[in-house]
Amino acid sequence: MARRRTLYVETVIRTDLDDLWRQTQEPRLHQRWDLRFTWIDYLPKAEPDAAQRFRYAVRVLPGLTVDGTGISVGERTKPDGSRTSALRFSSAHPLSLIRSGSGYWRYVPTSAGIRFLTGYDYQPGWGRLGALADRPFRLLLGWGTAWSFDRLRLWLERGVPPEVSLRRALLDAGTRLAVCAVAWWAAPVVLAAAVTLAALLAPPSPSTPAARRCRRTPPDRRSSTAPSTLSTLELP
Repeated sequence: MARRRTLYVETVIRTDLDDLWRQTQEPRLHQRWDLRFTWIDYLPKAEPDAAQRFRYAVRVLPGLTVDGTGISVGERTKPDGSRTSALRFSSAHPLSLIRSGSGYWRYVPTSAGIRFLTGYDYQPGWGRLGALADRPFRLLLGWGTAWSFDRLRLWLERGVPPEVSLRRALLDAGTRLAVCAVAWWAAPVVLAAAVTLAALLAPPSPSTPAARRCRRTPPDRRSSTAPSTLSTLELP
């Protein structure tokens, strides 16, 4: 059986570190830009310094949501100026392909902006069917993470609200599909194929989120190494 590939996404955002931390650590803000979640709800802490437990859900169809639970811990500014956040998550929902997993966020100040990166992995459910379904699902999840990171970047750098970004992305996708449809309806096959390729490869406008703008492989070993705080977290 082929080894699962850990998901990794990285972008650089020209913003203040505190602003980026707030947009990614406060549930009401996080759920606005992250395509992977419909809502996130923090649970009350027994002690102020305890790890943060939370519930999450994603709407897969109108009227149908898949939910789960998680636990996270954030590490404030380290000596090198960076920050980290680690989490574990799980879902007992029968429709959830993700059974349990863990991951981290790292915030690294640079002269070009804040390197915001994530690495995470999970155990798929559904038995043998899950092993097969996980291949395309993992690709989709990686794309969704990268698209969401660029959506967040546009929010912080250009002031484009996530809801506006989504509308622009849908308009962009609809325009590309319409161009392809017209080409295949009215043009010879060779020309239609060329138009389709051009429509798929054409870059989106600077104010429209795109997964292709994010790095998908770690540039060094440190980036792909989870923070030590992850080992202190119990299963949710």
